[in-house]
Amino acid sequence: MDDEYELKEVRSVLDHPPLYGETEPTKASLGRRILDSFKRDPNAHVIHATGADGKSYDVEGAVANTAASPLQRKLKGRHLQMIAIGGSIGTGLFVSSGAVLASGGPASVLIAYLLIGCMLYCTVHALGEMSVAFPVAGSFAHFSTRFLDPAWGFAMGWNYALQWLVVLPLEIVAASLTIDFWHADVSAAVWVTIFWLLIVIINLCGVRGYGEAEFVFSVIKVTAVVGFIILGIILDCGGGSEGGYIGGKYWRDPGAFNHGFKGLCSVFVNAAFAFAGTELVGLAAAETANPRKTLPAAVKQVFWRITLFYVVSLTLVGLLVPYTNPHLITASTVDASASPFVIAIRNAGISGLDSVMNVVIMIAVLSVGNASVYGSSRTLAALAEQGQAPGFLAYIDRRGRPLWSILISSAVGALCYLAVSSKEEQAFQWMMAISGLSSIFTWGSICLCHIRFRRAWRVQGHHLDELAFTSQCGVVGSWIGLAFNVLVLIAQFWVGFAPVGYREDSTTDLVENFFSAYLAAPVVLVSYIPYKLWYRTPFMRARDMDLDTGRRDLDVQDLIAQERAEQAAWPTWKKVYNFFC
Repeated sequence: MDDEYELKEVRSVLDHPPLYGETEPTKASLGRRILDSFKRDPNAHVIHATGADGKSYDVEGAVANTAASPLQRKLKGRHLQMIAIGGSIGTGLFVSSGAVLASGGPASVLIAYLLIGCMLYCTVHALGEMSVAFPVAGSFAHFSTRFLDPAWGFAMGWNYALQWLVVLPLEIVAASLTIDFWHADVSAAVWVTIFWLLIVIINLCGVRGYGEAEFVFSVIKVTAVVGFIILGIILDCGGGSEGGYIGGKYWRDPGAFNHGFKGLCSVFVNAAFAFAGTELVGLAAAETANPRKTLPAAVKQVFWRITLFYVVSLTLVGLLVPYTNPHLITASTVDASASPFVIAIRNAGISGLDSVMNVVIMIAVLSVGNASVYGSSRTLAALAEQGQAPGFLAYIDRRGRPLWSILISSAVGALCYLAVSSKEEQAFQWMMAISGLSSIFTWGSICLCHIRFRRAWRVQGHHLDELAFTSQCGVVGSWIGLAFNVLVLIAQFWVGFAPVGYREDSTTDLVENFFSAYLAAPVVLVSYIPYKLWYRTPFMRARDMDLDTGRRDLDVQDLIAQERAEQAAWPTWKKVYNFFC
């Protein structure tokens, strides 16, 4: 859109050049242009999505608002692909994997990450299909309003916003704690301030700034993981300076599993936390120049992320580090010294490389913090556009920034200063509890939305050939993804109610442990039930769903048919490559 506008301006100047003696209008100063960029976008118009009586909900108005959101479409294909490949690689992979290795053993880690990865593969493809067809603001939270129930959309929107709001201070503190790896004497408050300012400045640069930062962060993270995989294979085969051939000896002693089936169940939520952020690809669709071309490629990259960056790297970690390693058990879950990646390098006796890995961990943590501001601000703005949040949060300036939403997200991020308080541990335990299960509810809702969308698509007389991109897993994949999400919720309920080793540890507070593990569920219910009772929102029926507003592929059916005809004539190798990439 911006490129087309600039092209029109150039043509206008060429067609009507200034006459001799005339002067062109004086260009405003840089400071004035910066100040003007914060003014409300003149194209931003929000229709009230609630009735005059305040007790009814206008679904059509909410759909129209999100479809017409003035967010700028400046993300390119390379931005979207790197967000998909490395956008959420952070503490979940590099640090928290150590705690789950100690809890469940290497086989439990491998099984849990594989199952969550398969579930997520189905989920992201379902999200990709809907986001390509409807690249609207709010993405999956909006889809819940549109295809399920406005009350459930309200609950999912706030669930997702709260998840990222509390992740920001968590990640900033984790980044500051990585400095302790070098035994720095500088106060944690100094590092917290530096990292907080850096993340806020990046997000105030607009969606293009976020995209460029994530591109650089993701390149570093991907390079580090690939390098570790190569190093891990060498070390396992006996190439380290200390010790000889390792092979699978740690799977035999101390063993492949720890705490049996319950140990496996305890790994699931941590695995989900590690994958959290993959769905940001769908949220970014509204700010992508050409989602019909770039989003399918980004969605397919999830396959490589799951197999290469998580499964392969964690398999090597399980081969190189026994789950009885004292650093895994005694160190904090946000302490870089607890990272099994760092421990593996230290055990191999490679000097200096552990510091390099710690720098990568710090960058990865900052990357997730950067994504948390983006995810929460865009979700808050979309909720406001749908009449499900205070109206001022829908303020979008001329640079396409949801300004007030970014400021609110940044203000909540200031909770990171709890790192220097005496209540640090308790505060962050409860913030972790809010974010822990949030992704499971989000992913389950995406799968259910896709099932209902496909149902409405068929009932209203449409065919799959009309969609520019369809999920490789189909509706069956969405049913599988939904079932897996429900199973993870059940497993976490059991682990929360009766945690691993609670019989041997008499100091365990079962009530506190349950709510710290399952707090997201009450938050969702408290959001959903009162909203449902107050507005009496309807469950959306397939024949009543709006399948036209916000669609960008209405006028390209001939082009889609032509592209598919060309793809049918491709050689086999190219079809296989296109399937995965």
